Amino acid sequence: MGDPVDGNVLDGIAQEIDIETGEVLFEWHSLDHVGLEESFIKPYDYFHINSIDVYDEDHLLISSRTTWTVYKVDRKRGEIVWRLDGKSDFDMGQGTRTDYQHDARSHPDGIITIFSNGSVNRGEQPRAIMVEVDEDAMTASLVREYTDPDELRSPTQGNVQVLPNGNVFVGWGSEPVLSEFDKVGKVLFSAAFPTEGETYRAFRFPWSGQPTDAPAVAAETGPEDQVKIYASWNGATEAATWQVLAGSGPDELEPLASAPKKGFETVITVHTTEPYVGLQAMNASGKVLGTTSAFKLEHRA
Repeated sequence: MGDPVDGNVLDGIAQEIDIETGEVLFEWHSLDHVGLEESFIKPYDYFHINSIDVYDEDHLLISSRTTWTVYKVDRKRGEIVWRLDGKSDFDMGQGTRTDYQHDARSHPDGIITIFSNGSVNRGEQPRAIMVEVDEDAMTASLVREYTDPDELRSPTQGNVQVLPNGNVFVGWGSEPVLSEFDKVGKVLFSAAFPTEGETYRAFRFPWSGQPTDAPAVAAETGPEDQVKIYASWNGATEAATWQVLAGSGPDELEPLASAPKKGFETVITVHTTEPYVGLQAMNASGKVLGTTSAFKLEHRA
């Protein structure tokens, strides 16, 4: 390879581990199965494994960034069944070739999704691609590709998630952008982290959060017994309504009014002469999720 005979090289290792016992059930080394000549860079980091997926009961799907190849690997013997892209065993259709790819995932009906980072030196845009693999005809065909309309560049990282409704969610890796596309490739949603951030992979999942601390309340009084209340509960995804409580003592609060939760902090205006107020956060069904401590008011004369 033009390097010293005793030069170093990084191996790519995949393991299947029994979580309960820690026993290694299967271990695979790239150096036992993939030659240095398959790499498109100098051989030190010749393989750079970056994703493993269960292809089926008997096989794994392993992605190598620097050989530009996705490998189907026998889950018992470790033998390579085929190479997709790179030194490919397939007839690669138009648009199916990748560069420095990440996150190869298997789906039903021979579909594989891949995040292709593209080549920055050649001015290539990163793409999330959906490839149909025919293992009988040994052909790979592009089903669909998803690209960012702003033509961003993402030389490292990135991933593709197929959502239950058929939409596709893409994390653009070293370019800190997240996007959701519909089935035909239209952008439905896009967001970005600050420019110094990166996201190796991004996912969209249903999520419900209830903080361990109590909701926060602050209040200020105004003329004619007006009280302006500020309510917040950071991370409470199910909170839908704030119920305002008021009473003569911290343990004697009764419902006074309610208001829908709006954004991070909800401002609620009420009228009361009671010296204490508090809040309850309620979900859409009216269940109380959390209660603030009582807040003592200083009514204006």
